[in-house]
Amino acid sequence: MPIASRLAPVAALFLALALFALPAQAFETGTAAWLIKGQSLFEGPGQAYDLVGELDGETRIRVDRCTYRWCRIHAEGQRGWVARDNVSFGQHPRGPLTGPHFNHPRGGSVCFFEGPNYSGASVCAKAGTVVHDLLLFDLDNRYSSIEVAGSSVMACRGRDFTSYCELIVESQPLLHGFLNDDLSSYRVY
Repeated sequence: MPIASRLAPVAALFLALALFALPAQAFETGTAAWLIKGQSLFEGPGQAYDLVGELDGETRIRVDRCTYRWCRIHAEGQRGWVARDNVSFGQHPRGPLTGPHFNHPRGGSVCFFEGPNYSGASVCAKAGTVVHDLLLFDLDNRYSSIEVAGSSVMACRGRDFTSYCELIVESQPLLHGFLNDDLSSYRVY
């Protein structure tokens, strides 16, 4: 038996062990986001917890999870909790009321359909309707198409308008890949 064929299982074992030994930072976890301004990191969700670190503003972070007011994040070798108001899930480290304002349709209605091409069970909403978490209504992650009638809708993948959001101004027979069967919050204009 040639030496190469006898060494192949040993080489595979060393490769598997090497992958196991990689530092945790080699595998990115959490949702990409920004810290808008510099902030202290706390051991738990609130200022009553011990201080565990400090990060500068406009720092790229990863969000592990959020409560209503706090997010557990990690960045630059540090891990802790920061105020949710100081976290931006957008493409830039800006607050929620900054950026361009679009002249988009307002005042009509929007219908969400479970199937593509406006098929299956549906739910309709008028302008002014805001749903922070579809899971509370057992309607989370189930819509595939949206029919827009004289209105527009901000549709988001995460609850409370976090993660990926898209302003939809015309009917879509099949939602974008990030929203298809993954819609958790919306605001109808």
